[in-house]
Formats: sequence, structure tokens, C-alpha cells
Amino acid sequence: MKPLALLVPFIAIFASAQDIPSLVNVALPQLVSTYKELHQHPELSHQEQHTSAFLADGLRKAGYEVTENVGQYTDGKRAYGVVAVMKNGSGPTVLVRTDMDALPVEEQTGLPYASHVRAKNDAGEEVGVMHACGHDIHITIMLGVGRALAQMQNQWHGTLILIGQPAEEAVDGARAMLNDNLYARFGKPNYAIALHDDATLEAGKVSVISGPALAAVNSVDVAMRGLGSHGARPEMSKDPVVMAAEFVMAIQTIVSRQIPPLDPAVVTVGVIHGGTRRNIIPDEVKMSLTVRSFSDDVQKQILADLKRTAEGIAIAAGVPSDRMPLVTVGAESSPVTYNDPELADRLREVCIRALGSASVVKSRPEMVSEDFGLFGLEGHQIPTVQLRLGAVAPEKIAESQRSGKPLPSLHSALFAPLPEPTIRTGVIVMTSAVLDLMGK
Repeated sequence: MKPLALLVPFIAIFASAQDIPSLVNVALPQLVSTYKELHQHPELSHQEQHTSAFLADGLRKAGYEVTENVGQYTDGKRAYGVVAVMKNGSGPTVLVRTDMDALPVEEQTGLPYASHVRAKNDAGEEVGVMHACGHDIHITIMLGVGRALAQMQNQWHGTLILIGQPAEEAVDGARAMLNDNLYARFGKPNYAIALHDDATLEAGKVSVISGPALAAVNSVDVAMRGLGSHGARPEMSKDPVVMAAEFVMAIQTIVSRQIPPLDPAVVTVGVIHGGTRRNIIPDEVKMSLTVRSFSDDVQKQILADLKRTAEGIAIAAGVPSDRMPLVTVGAESSPVTYNDPELADRLREVCIRALGSASVVKSRPEMVSEDFGLFGLEGHQIPTVQLRLGAVAPEKIAESQRSGKPLPSLHSALFAPLPEPTIRTGVIVMTSAVLDLMGK
């Protein structure tokens, strides 16, 4: 990623502003340029070397004490986590988090600042890379918030911890930073807050949900094992392709017929691989799934149901006992993202004061998942809230409602947030939130 000289003057800009909206309006052109530069240079999960260095450099120039390469994955590799700390007397400790990684998506927006980056994923495959989830927006907002608060130290007290988290898309970045003694090294926060852009909400608006906001997720790998043979002699086989097809169809009834209707859950088969040639019945078919719910008990039940269903299909097909399916829970897992109700109510009022009541809307919990909630420590020891930030042009929402054509979602190759109002609103609400939690 290219260094951005245009970021250096931010300190002077922030110092001259009289209030948060005026401050942001002056800085907005440079923030938008920063966003476009970040968008053009995305990096995949576990590969955020240049993005993290860029964030660290920007916060260090703003006066923060910055530590890089914070985090350790389960395989022993170091993570590209960034921790920036500013101490300003006695008072509460507040953590603000941004994620940094991009997705293996080949961009199709046609924007003049579109990404053309290609990289190798963890499996060694070359893929297109795109900030299709808006983490470039989040990083830009973090830089704006960090610089603003550095220039407003007469309005807050305590310890501010700004986190640049890697590998959110792989849902192992937060855990990697916590496993690296994050709170023992830098201090345990009284509050942890974040935001995430929303591909269904109008730019300039925010939403604050109380209680469960995003679902828990478990990754599951299923190996349907059989006995291979020539494609012309299927009677000599125990066909794992047919068993895998039966399994995919059978598990559709787990949620609809085995989980109570008032307990939301989703089971998705995202990957299925098997075979090498059209005339060979293979020995094995592998599948990758995700399981999502708002309840630990529902998660456990679905995982048990997946195993029972796979084994039942294999038994019915006559598969030998030593070739039973392998059903394993993978490392990509995260608990429910839970917004502390008291903190959520407080921040909702902050947003209303900052933006006006018309710009603070209600929304529902979603079945998507992420790992920000881990910073609250399991058991909700630290109150956490993640705000939702509108990112879509109002006219596009109106056209979608008129035509019935869905808007591009997060993770879509066509997703393109509207930069100016999205960034402006994000910096205003997050700066206002910190000042409320740490105000003198």
C-alpha cells in the first residue's frame, strides 16, 4: 500500500475545528481520499501487513503509543493486530475497534477506485481481493475518530484504546489478540464499542440494537466416506456423491422440523467437493457448512443433528462401520454478538443528540456473525455495543423498493458504500460516543 502524505495535515485541521460536525466537515475530503486509497489496496485475512502498518502510522502521528503485530493464532503465527493507546489522566478505559481484512471477491463495481488486487489465499489459490464488507470504511472512520479525540483531550479523561483487528472475516482475529494477553498488556476496558456498515440502511443514519445483535457461528466440516468404483459398476460402490446429495437435502429439515420455530437458526452448505473424473465414483465427498443461531443450546442440538443425519444416511447405504462419516467442528467459530442493553440505550441517546432522532432508526438482529463480541469476554464481563452504520445512497434504496430488485449485499462483488455521508456519520457518532463515555 502506498503511504498517504495527505493524512499528515489532519492534526492541524482537527485542532482548528470548534465542534465535532464542523471538524469532520473540514477533514472529510481527505478522509474520503484515504478511504479510496484503502479500497484500492485490500488484503486478505491473515495478510494485513500493509493495512495494519498504515493504520499504525496514522495513529502514531496523531500522538498515540502504538504497538504492532499484536495477536497469535492457534498455529503459532503472529497476527497483524494494532493497539494504539492514549492516556489522559484518571478515568474510564474505553476500547474502540476496527477490523482491517478484505475478502476473496473479484470486484465488479466499475468504480474508478475499484480494487484490481489479486493474491493467494491460505490454500495457495489465486483470488481477486476486495473490501466487499466495508472494512476500508471502518479503518477510515477509526483514523478520523483517533485524530479528533487526540485534539479534544480537554473534553475527556481516562485511557483510550484503539484496536485494529485482523482476520475478522475468518473470525479468529479477536481471539488471536486476546490470546496475546491483550488486556494484561494494555489494560482491561470498562466499555468496548465498534461499528459496522449496513448494506440495507441509508447513508447518514445509524441503528443501535439492544441484546443479541448478530448470531453465533460454528464452522463444520463433513466428510461423507464411501467405497469408490468404476462409474459403470455402481453396485460395487458405496457412492459418497449420492450420500452427500441426500445429506444436503436431509439437513434442510433440521431447522424447519427439529428446532423450535421461535429459535432462529440457519444451516448453510457453502462448499462441496468430490471426485476427479466423470466415470469414477470417488471414495469421499467433503462439505463445508456454517451453523448459526442466537442460542448455545440450539447450536449444540444442530451439531448433534448433523452428525446423526450423516451417520444415518451412511448406515442406510450400507457403508462399513470403519467408513462412517467424519463430522468435525472447525476453528472458525464465534459466540453471539451481544449488545449490552444499558450501554446500547446510552449510545442510542448519544446518536440522537449527534444526528437527530430521524437519523437513528430501529433494526432487527441478523443471522450474520462476527467476532467483535469476544472483546467483551464470554459471560458479558465487559459491556460491548456495535453500532450499525448506513452506507447506501437514498435513491438506490428507493429504486430497490420500487423495482423489487435487491440491493447488493455485504460480501457482494457489487457492494459500494456511499463514501462521504457514511464516513462523516461514522466519525461523528463514534467520537460522540467516546466523549460521552469518557467526558469530563
